[in-house]
Amino acid sequence: MTVWLLGDHLHPSHHVLDGADRVLMVEATDFADRRPYHPQKLGVVFAGMRHARDRLREAGYTVDYRRADSFGDALDAHFDAHPGDDLTLMRPPSHGAAARLRELVTSRGGTLTLVDDDRFRCSPEAFDEWADGDEFRHEDFYRWMRRREGVLLDGDDPVGGRWNYDEENRETPPKDWSPPPTPRYDPDDLTRETLEWVDSEFDTWGEREGFAWPVTRADALDALDHFVSHRLPAFGPYQDAMLGGEWALAHSLLASSLNLGLLRPGEVVDAAVEAWERDEAPIESVEGFVRQVLGWREFMRHVYRRTMPELAEGDLLDRERALPPLYYEGETEMRCLDEAVSHVYERGYAHHIERLMVLSNFATLYGVDPHELNEWFHFGFVDAYHWVTAPNVLGMGTFATDAFTSKPYVSSGNYVDRMSDHCADCPYDVDATTGEGACPFNALYWDFLKEHEETLRGTGRMGLMYSHVDRKSESEWDAIRERAARLRERAMAGEL
Repeated sequence: MTVWLLGDHLHPSHHVLDGADRVLMVEATDFADRRPYHPQKLGVVFAGMRHARDRLREAGYTVDYRRADSFGDALDAHFDAHPGDDLTLMRPPSHGAAARLRELVTSRGGTLTLVDDDRFRCSPEAFDEWADGDEFRHEDFYRWMRRREGVLLDGDDPVGGRWNYDEENRETPPKDWSPPPTPRYDPDDLTRETLEWVDSEFDTWGEREGFAWPVTRADALDALDHFVSHRLPAFGPYQDAMLGGEWALAHSLLASSLNLGLLRPGEVVDAAVEAWERDEAPIESVEGFVRQVLGWREFMRHVYRRTMPELAEGDLLDRERALPPLYYEGETEMRCLDEAVSHVYERGYAHHIERLMVLSNFATLYGVDPHELNEWFHFGFVDAYHWVTAPNVLGMGTFATDAFTSKPYVSSGNYVDRMSDHCADCPYDVDATTGEGACPFNALYWDFLKEHEETLRGTGRMGLMYSHVDRKSESEWDAIRERAARLRERAMAGEL
């Protein structure tokens, strides 16, 4: 039996390896020519694959590691060497990938057997049995998963009597607080060689220098231990906070390792829960982290599976504006946007509130085509894959679909002011809506609500927002529309 491991199947003990006679790994490069990927994203993928290859060989596996432009070219070479080979592959989560790969194999005279993907805890069959029709909500799924997996339970109830500690997890750090240390995994010779090859081979967007992501199982395990030991205690209360000059705060930074398969969700969740059981991390931090991994990550995988391909095609609000240059060039006087875009450019990363309430929020209010924003997230983030970005950006981030969200997650500058220190040092006035120095979020927010009133007024929890819309006079609306139009012109000209 030949086991085919994809570039995000890098765990040394994937269940599919049991009984393998041979391991096939294909380093295909044509995908990297289709978008200006972040060099650190390509670095974690290609260096991760090359390190996994070497570790598998050290463990005694026969590894056929084929470098080619495309999967098709690599499979041509593989089946020339092994005519009629039977391949076994964990079912990839990206829409249509399984069918495409099966066709590539069968057209060359081989067979392809698909098995469960052990990078997730909830199989498609389990989710489909749980889901009731086409409407499903994360909170219901999360509670079901907690009970199903026996995580943070007291009998059939949540420990502490609550499923959700969100209210405790919206604090801003005091001025004398310093973020806990962040681990660095400096490139070894193989990783440096890979990064230099990426530099010479591909047109990329973002900084290569400063690469410090785990690309081996050993480093990923160390990153997990470092998070649990140093940052998990502060993660919960400050997970929604943003501070100038701080890109990591107390976040786990484990998503790239999880999505590459270097870590399994079960071991990540267990490590956090065990810290709580040892009284080394508070329940609000541990529950918040469990919610991200056991709840949201698993949920997004199945939302994507259940709503594709329609998810990637439509937009409830019919937006078509181009993404303004500041997302590519980072040139803006808006401190919150400048920080967030810089974090992505420099590290291929921004934490979840920067993603949702700064990068996606601004694009949504501006009226960006959500599919262009999704492309930007896809090529810009080290942890991004289509199954990750499509539901997060098109659902939660921009409300292009209401498949699992009941309202758009938009706000004026008030949210950024409440959860960060950005506004204090920003040249724009967060308390003003109109006028030359007013925070751009404010006029764009009200203009967005007015522009999409017909669709949004009766949607979900939008009643309070539209009660404020109804209080504004025509003269106020004239000033808001004029300010919003001017802001869009300035943003597109790179002058915001």
